Amino acid sequence: MSTPVPKNTICLWFDHDAEEAARFYAQTFPDSAVQAVHSAPADSPGVKAGDVLTVDFTVCGIPCIGLNGGPVFRHCEAFSFQIATVDQAETDHYWNALIGNGGTASVCGWCKDRWGLSWQITPVALTEGMKDKDPAVRQRVFAAMMQMGKIDIAAIEAARRGTP
Repeated sequence: MSTPVPKNTICLWFDHDAEEAARFYAQTFPDSAVQAVHSAPADSPGVKAGDVLTVDFTVCGIPCIGLNGGPVFRHCEAFSFQIATVDQAETDHYWNALIGNGGTASVCGWCKDRWGLSWQITPVALTEGMKDKDPAVRQRVFAAMMQMGKIDIAAIEAARRGTP
């Protein structure tokens, strides 16, 4: 009996290192794992027969396939994983793992990993502040966020309260 195939799977195109990326994600994020690594049955434009062609993995429970397709396509900010965090320690952990492994910081909680995939490390405090019923609170939280790279939860909470 074969493993059931998810109805929806995110396919991420990599140059040649899908397995390395999948293993990094599995080490870094909870409810993440590498399920299978599949070799190319024949030569193709992106890989040679016997090289890793696809990798089945999950990121925070989301099913993904990493495809080693060569350098034709690159990741961009139009797609990102958004990781909800509960406190500054968790926010710092994921941010530092992604940046510290060859990634790059961006703004408003966004960063890229070393493979060019975009991530949003988003504290729940930020999400709640952006959904506050009071438009003035939303405006203060948004203004605070716009000044940040990695999100500073204490600064977001201060903005929600209206204190410097």
